[in-house]
Amino acid sequence: MSILETIAPKRMGSGFRWLLGSTWVSNAGDGLALAAGPLLVASETRSPMLVALAALLQQLPWLLFGLYAGVLADRLNRRALVIAMDLARVGLVGLLCLSIATGWVSIGVVLVALFLIGTAEVFADSATGPLMPMLVGKADLGIGTARMEAGYLTMNQMIGPPIGAALFAAGMAWPFALQVVCGLAAVVLISRIRLPAAKGERKPIHVRRDIADGLRWTWGNGPVRTLTLALLTFNVMLGLGMSILVLYATERLGLGPVGFGLMMTSMAVGGILGTTGYGIFERRLGVLRILRWGLVLETMCHLGFALTTWEWVAFSLMFVMGVHSFVWSTTSKSVRMRAVPTEFQGRVGSLYVVSALGTMALGQLAGGVIASH
Repeated sequence: MSILETIAPKRMGSGFRWLLGSTWVSNAGDGLALAAGPLLVASETRSPMLVALAALLQQLPWLLFGLYAGVLADRLNRRALVIAMDLARVGLVGLLCLSIATGWVSIGVVLVALFLIGTAEVFADSATGPLMPMLVGKADLGIGTARMEAGYLTMNQMIGPPIGAALFAAGMAWPFALQVVCGLAAVVLISRIRLPAAKGERKPIHVRRDIADGLRWTWGNGPVRTLTLALLTFNVMLGLGMSILVLYATERLGLGPVGFGLMMTSMAVGGILGTTGYGIFERRLGVLRILRWGLVLETMCHLGFALTTWEWVAFSLMFVMGVHSFVWSTTSKSVRMRAVPTEFQGRVGSLYVVSALGTMALGQLAGGVIASH
């Protein structure tokens, strides 16, 4: 059996393979910027406020435009919307790269670019997620989602950042130039997808009414409502811990920068195990056990962090958290995709992400306040 058949079985269709390839290449480009972006900000300013503002501006577009992006994803051609937004991102990164190469870059230029690139990414991601239920049968949505998550982990979190940092050291513009190439390749790959013909006429866009319809559908569907509420609750808890994780590692465990990095890597390794072995987890445990007992497991991990001062225990807990987080996330996404009608995929999906980011931010704020006391 070939590697391609193992990763993306032929039964899932060529459309899924093109979507998966496009997503992996795009994640590789984003991974380059994950390291190069903060390095670029730090090269232009030493102000903690501006550095924090740069991080905020990359998440802010989801909170500002996420629900509207979901409406567009349900009312427009999703493939065309992804292509348009990816091309917009390529253009913006290209302009940033040009400003670096010509010496016109400044912290103001960087901050504006980060916000605009993040905004285009919101609209692209809102339309990318709903493409998979249009291409893959319900029985394979779990495997498809796991393969997407694996690409995010390997390309965005593990491979891209070190390459981006190395290229930045060689020349500040190089990682962004390579990101442009990855973005163009992603556009070419996704343009090969052929979507099934849309059923019925496309409805006109009424933003507030469409958002309200998405909220009503989510609240009216028991399983999706429960998943959303569970995500809201547990993301507060996750934000509480993650906000002060670096202080926990250095002050409570006595780790240095390398130790902290290895601690984060252990979570990523667990995530890769969870996503690559997802099919086994789903067959052996079933969807309901994964969702129910996964939250119990996460709670016990947080309790373990609170009680231990042994680094090997914390590393092991981070590994378990990595396995759980990506298995649970994959399961919840596949359940949502199976339950949500095609015409609501964009709105319900964007509501899910906006809720997750909002409660995560609330948890991070609360974690800082609690830890300070």
